[in-house]
This record gives sequence, structure tokens and C-alpha cells, in this order.
Amino acid sequence: MTSQVSRWVASWPHPLTLEMAASRIEAARKLADAGDALPFGVIEKASNALIGFLTINRDPHERRRASLSYWLGEAYQGKGYMSELAPIALEAGFERLDIDIVEAGAQPANAASFAVMRACGMRPTREAMVYAPSRDQVELCQFYEIRRKQYRGMV
Repeated sequence: MTSQVSRWVASWPHPLTLEMAASRIEAARKLADAGDALPFGVIEKASNALIGFLTINRDPHERRRASLSYWLGEAYQGKGYMSELAPIALEAGFERLDIDIVEAGAQPANAASFAVMRACGMRPTREAMVYAPSRDQVELCQFYEIRRKQYRGMV
């Protein structure tokens, strides 16, 4: 995790220690075991290196709703990795988590993230101020979403 990646990601701080990463992975495993998340490590085929992370997390208050979040290392951005993975992850999320709506959000200047959302068929829905623990501040985010029935029409 570099500062250039962390600046766009609300909850992955820079610097990210090995202990912090291990804790996040363990938390993701527990949520997955409980049926409340689908975490994906993004692996580059050529090098077998971990290059990013994607997760779909069920909303604890609205069980038929989930959030999509993701990041890629700097050297791997702009190569289509996330636009390829995110739609596959969405399909798995709708089916395995049995959810109806998936939402994703990003800061207004994060054009790459909005391109991923659009590649998934997501459409803009709202803006909101969101607390970003990685920067300990509240930030404006734009949210996109897609419903299960819309997604099924795409595949």
C-alpha cells in the first residue's frame, strides 16, 4: 500500500504494516465464514504476486444490500485488472451472499474507480460525506449501485 493508493481508499492506511494487513485478512475471513462477505485477493497471473484486494461486504443493517470496495497497487492500475474482476465478483456476490443491491463509492476526483463501477453496470445514486479512517477525516463521496435484476440483464 503506497500513499498514492491510500489517498483513494478510505480504510487502508499508509503506511500499512504487516500486522495491519494480517488483521484485515483475518477480519475478512471471519466475515466470509459467517456468510457476510466475499473477499478476493487480486493475483497477477504472470508473477503470482498479490497486486490488490476486492471485497463485497453485506450491510449489517440491511442484509439484502452490500458494498463493493477495491484497490490495486500503483504498478497495476490502468491495465484493466479491476474492470475484469469486479463484474465477476458482483455476480458471485449476488448469488453467494443472496443480496439484491450492491453499492460502491469514491471521491469525486477518482475517475478510475468510477470507470470500474460503470464497467459493472453501476449507476450514480447519491453523494454523502463519509468518514475515512485511513486519513481521519470526513470526505465527500459519490455512490453508484446496481440491483440484482439489472445485473442479470447484463450477463
